[in-house]
Amino acid sequence: MSTSCVFPMSTDEAFRLARLTGFDGVEVMVTADRGTRRADLLRASSARWGLPVLSVHAPVLPIAHFAFGRDQRDKLLRSAELAADLGASTVVVHPPFLWQRRYSAGFVETVRKIAGSTGVTLAVENMFPLRVGPLGVDVHRPGHDPSGIDVDAATLDFSHAAVAGRDALDLALALGPRLRHVHLTDGLVSQRPGGLHDSHLVPGDGTQPVAEVLTHLARSGWSGSIVAEVHTGTAGRAEEARVEQLRRTVAFARRHLGSADPASAPAPGQSTSTVATTASGTATTAMPRPASMNRPQDTSTPIDESRECQSSVASDAHGVTRQPMLTPISTATRRSGDPATGSSAR
Repeated sequence: MSTSCVFPMSTDEAFRLARLTGFDGVEVMVTADRGTRRADLLRASSARWGLPVLSVHAPVLPIAHFAFGRDQRDKLLRSAELAADLGASTVVVHPPFLWQRRYSAGFVETVRKIAGSTGVTLAVENMFPLRVGPLGVDVHRPGHDPSGIDVDAATLDFSHAAVAGRDALDLALALGPRLRHVHLTDGLVSQRPGGLHDSHLVPGDGTQPVAEVLTHLARSGWSGSIVAEVHTGTAGRAEEARVEQLRRTVAFARRHLGSADPASAPAPGQSTSTVATTASGTATTAMPRPASMNRPQDTSTPIDESRECQSSVASDAHGVTRQPMLTPISTATRRSGDPATGSSAR
């Protein structure tokens, strides 16, 4: 879960709610809050709530204008160094704006250099054009779509794809093996690029093929983190409303990536491994569950790749199994470029 899901709550509160609602780890959105920038404070929250930091989002929000300084390259380097210090594997970065001329001119080279020096994956996130009168203007350089940029890793954000008028499954296939990170959310697909609000809805509440993308990634043996980035501020300031939206997001991910076997759940108070929400089921080190938290259930089990379709069949809380579609029913055209294999998706 991204700490941005519960903004403007504190970073430690974000960890608490991530644990309460059943997430397996946290992505830290770097802001002006020192709790997002200091490794010692983040390690303390991680230990307190038993959740690892899986990724770091380089500062991009207006309120983070001075976070890690003003030089964009230095911001990116310090974000990667923070991630490496915390053992996080990925830094999410937005492509530069067109007015950031020096930064944008050497952006691809900067990303590769920092990734090489820190050992952290820098995954460039898809953005969207802005609406200026009747026109959609791409305000990013080298562009808002990482599938057209010569970078080694990318992040797919469903809400951003919706504002851009882009089908997220098409984008996932276009990115191919460079797709390394996913922001789990939803949006309303715009018929006019840049013509809608970046809504970051709970998955399933919008029109993006979120379920189909998750199912596709699970079937293809994809390995990477699925990080919730939903706006819960519209739910009001009551914690119950935020919790309900976050739990719905977790349930959606489990339903389409695979669900845990209830019989294998540990006894109350027993130590459990925190598992990154990935299609491959990669586990991190075991961390004790805080006694004060009553976590609903454990994370999804690793995919059994020896059983061709089992990895994409999930059971919901009522025991009803579903076989999600790999390709949306509305999609009649053939898509190519499987993220893991390069084969066609049908």
